[in-house]
Amino acid sequence: MIGTGRPLFVLFGSSIVQFSYGRDGWGAILADVYARKADILLRGYAGWNSRHALEVLHQVFPKDAVVQPSLVIVYFGGNDSMEPNPSGLGPHVPLPEFVENMKKIALHLKGLSDKTCVMFLSAPPVNEEQIVQTIGVRGRSNEACRVYSEACIRLCKELDVKGIDLWTALQQRDDWKTACFTDGIHLSSEGSKLVAKEILKGLREAEWKPSLYWRSLPTEFGEESVYDPISQDGRSNISIAQLEFSRSVQWE
Repeated sequence: MIGTGRPLFVLFGSSIVQFSYGRDGWGAILADVYARKADILLRGYAGWNSRHALEVLHQVFPKDAVVQPSLVIVYFGGNDSMEPNPSGLGPHVPLPEFVENMKKIALHLKGLSDKTCVMFLSAPPVNEEQIVQTIGVRGRSNEACRVYSEACIRLCKELDVKGIDLWTALQQRDDWKTACFTDGIHLSSEGSKLVAKEILKGLREAEWKPSLYWRSLPTEFGEESVYDPISQDGRSNISIAQLEFSRSVQWE
């Protein structure tokens, strides 16, 4: 841990999380939006399901850590929802076990500290035809994603965890099948923008004290300085700590 004690956010999940710093991903968007406000750590593990996550939960989030996160954003469910293999191998996790695994994950994370808040992302939709065309595999269905997504959101309401319904949110866009994915599963830059928008909306609406919404957090070393760029009249400095001119999207 370095610096002046900014809030710590952790992104924990499968490939949707691991790949979120690439392709203009939603993790990179959050890191940009929260620059000088919070530190964001990536703990993404492609191919994982909730069962695998539960096995290492205490290693990734030890209860005796000196610094505990202010926020953990969790995503599992897409791999869990895949069709079961007769051999018993593979990522499929039956729905009741998935719900129980996610409940255990939520309770562990909420117990890390009084300040730790938890947000779950539900399974997003998939484009089944694109998966077959680009990856050449079957076993994922949009209907199964819906079932696991709805179960996740119900659990969030039960446990008072902030839930983001990605299955519904992405399909609000008419061209979601062609615009939101790189391969029918993983998010394109457009898909990531939608995810980031929903996360920021959820953070804005959450009734957490203190608020973790980016506009509510102080900017580190945000005070004006004589070292800031000089204005055109040459008589004052221009503080650039709060400027957002480098962003192609103005986030709310």
